[in-house]
Amino acid sequence: MFNDKSILITGGTGSFGKKFIKILLEKYQPKKIIVYSRDELKQFEMQQVFNSPCMRYFIGDVRDEYRLKQAMNGIDYVVHAAALKQVPAAEYNPMECIKTNVHGAQNVINAAIYCNVKRVIALSTDKAANPINLYGATKLASDKLFVAANNLVGDRETRFAVVRYGNVVGSRGSVVPFFKKLVEEGAEFLPITDERMTRYWLKLEDGIEFVLKNFERMQGGEIFVPKIPSMRVVDLAKSIAPNLPIKVIGIRPGEKLHEVMCPSDLYYDTIEFDDHFVIKPSITFTTAVDYTTNALGETGYYVADGFDYSSGNNPHFLTVEELKEMNK
Repeated sequence: MFNDKSILITGGTGSFGKKFIKILLEKYQPKKIIVYSRDELKQFEMQQVFNSPCMRYFIGDVRDEYRLKQAMNGIDYVVHAAALKQVPAAEYNPMECIKTNVHGAQNVINAAIYCNVKRVIALSTDKAANPINLYGATKLASDKLFVAANNLVGDRETRFAVVRYGNVVGSRGSVVPFFKKLVEEGAEFLPITDERMTRYWLKLEDGIEFVLKNFERMQGGEIFVPKIPSMRVVDLAKSIAPNLPIKVIGIRPGEKLHEVMCPSDLYYDTIEFDDHFVIKPSITFTTAVDYTTNALGETGYYVADGFDYSSGNNPHFLTVEELKEMNK
C-alpha cells in the first residue's frame, strides 16, 4: 500500500525514523518520504545515508502548525514519532513536554485534516497506561487527542490510530547503550533501580513492521498493542556483563516497577487478536465501527473481566541467553 505513495514522519531523525525509512526503501517504492524534524545536524547526517531521489528533509517543529501544513501538502500517510521522551527531563521541564507532546499532537491532527492525509498513526508508549509521570500523562493526552480526532474529519477519508509499545532494544537513550558504556569505561558495578523491575522488550524492526501492518488494519480510533516479551532488568544486566555485580540505587522520579499496556480499568474496551490487542475508543463515533474485525478481516474477541497486560504478569519472559542474542 506504500508504493507510489507519499509518507511523512515527524521526529524522523530518531532511532525509529531511521529504521522505518530504511525498511520503506527496501520493501516499497514510495513516491516521496519526508523527514520532518527540528535538528539540522541530524538531518544532514541522514542525508549522507538516505539520499534516494524520493527523500525530502523538512526542518520544522511539531509546535508549529503552519509549518506542518506546508510539509503535509500532498501526503498520503503520516507517522507521528516526534516527542520529548526522557522521563526525568519531563519532570523537570513539564511545560516543554506538554508543548511538544500535547500541543504538538493537536497540531499534527489539524494539519493532517487540513491536508486531507489518508491515514495517521501516532506512536505511544506503555507509560501512557495508568501514568505516574508527566511523560506518560502527556502521551495519554496525545492518545486521547488522536482517537477523538476521528470525530473531527467530517466527510474526509482521514483516519487516525495509535500504536502503543514498550522499550526498544538499543534505542537512543535506552539502558543497553548506557550499560555497555559503563562496561567499556571499566565500571565496578551496574546500577539497577530495583531488582524486581520488569520492562517490555521489543526489537526495533518488529515495532516498525507492527506499525506498517496497522496502516492496513486500522479503521480509525484504535490503540494497537503488540504481544511482545518482557525482561527482568537484572537479567538484562547479566546478559551484558555477567561478571559485574549490580548495585541497587533506587527508583528514579516517575519510574514504575512494571509497565502496563492494557490496563484492567479498560478490560471492557480491550479486544484480543492472535498477535496483538486493540483498545477500542471509549467514545462513540458518528459512524459505528465493529472493532472485533479489522480492515484485513482478522477477528478478535473481548478479554475477560479484569484482564490487564503488564510487563510483570506477561506469560513470555526473555532468558539471559535470549537477551544476549537480542543485544547483538
